[in-house]
Amino acid sequence: MSIQKLMHDDHNYCDELFIAAENLIHQQLWSDAETSMEKFIKATSGHFEHEENTLFPAFENTTGMRSGPTEVMRHEHQQIKYLINDLNEALAERNQQRCIGLSETLLIFMRQHNMKEEQVLYPMIEQSCSQDADELMKDFVTRESTTNA
Repeated sequence: MSIQKLMHDDHNYCDELFIAAENLIHQQLWSDAETSMEKFIKATSGHFEHEENTLFPAFENTTGMRSGPTEVMRHEHQQIKYLINDLNEALAERNQQRCIGLSETLLIFMRQHNMKEEQVLYPMIEQSCSQDADELMKDFVTRESTTNA
């Protein structure tokens, strides 16, 4: 399976977890929302870690591009982490209005971010690192199979 396909599928998986948490917030099922948010945070953190520790360095080493698209994506990861942290705080406070506002902002930002990765960066990684694709994705596939089990 290709890098693009695996990472796209993982974006969808993370989105589904987020939407599940968001739906529970709308229903004010706070404990379930917290549990669901924890699953989303764990999956998203794993996704970011794989990109930042494996895919991005491989791309940078192959292409020599260290201050290009991967730098932008790392910066956006930080912004997403800040929004997740703010949302988690609002969730702990049981502040539904703040949760909904933050979740809408986060969802829009994540979708824009994912689109950039899927339409620009992943194809570049796939092209420049195609001979190493299986090696680059083996740990990710292993992580996903245990996460989704």
